Amino acid sequence: MKNKKFRTIKSEIRILGIDDAPFTPHKEGNVLVVGTFFRGGSWLDGVLTTYVQIDGTDSTEQIVKMVNDSRHQGQLGVIMLDGITFGGFNVVDITQIFEKTTVPVIVAMRKYPNFEKIEKALENFSDGEERWKNVEKAGPVHQVDDSGSLFIQICGIELFDALEIVRLSTTHSNLPEPIRTAHIIAAGVKTGESYGNA
Repeated sequence: MKNKKFRTIKSEIRILGIDDAPFTPHKEGNVLVVGTFFRGGSWLDGVLTTYVQIDGTDSTEQIVKMVNDSRHQGQLGVIMLDGITFGGFNVVDITQIFEKTTVPVIVAMRKYPNFEKIEKALENFSDGEERWKNVEKAGPVHQVDDSGSLFIQICGIELFDALEIVRLSTTHSNLPEPIRTAHIIAAGVKTGESYGNA
């Protein structure tokens, strides 16, 4: 599938920011995943939720279902993920998310990933090689600006457009507002009150 072409990036482009809630590592069970539907970086229009298995392999499937089942799906311009792992080492395949939703994907990270550490951690799983393939498929990591406070990976979108969308939606912190809000909501629902930096 070819990259989506944006003639212009509207200030109110529809963005779905996705993050998971706090959870106990290495424990069986599911973790809450929250999606916030934003217009640009300033207007929250809706909230979506799903669950993925802690250290499971269903994050791609569950995110695709959450997006495609939403009444907002047809309006979405881009999906933003807070990293490519949810619920521990449940590694997302961003190429599949793009192909099955037809919505471009931007992965946002505050730090440059330590790929050596990730690969080593995945050796603890019997299907570690398959999970690692999802990491590789996410492609190169791009620095958003000279501050080194945000990095992205992309699928289905040109880098120039992705950078513009990230800058447009980053309004209250170093993190795009759709992801920041998803993080706050997920933490608040899970713990009763959100805390710390988002």
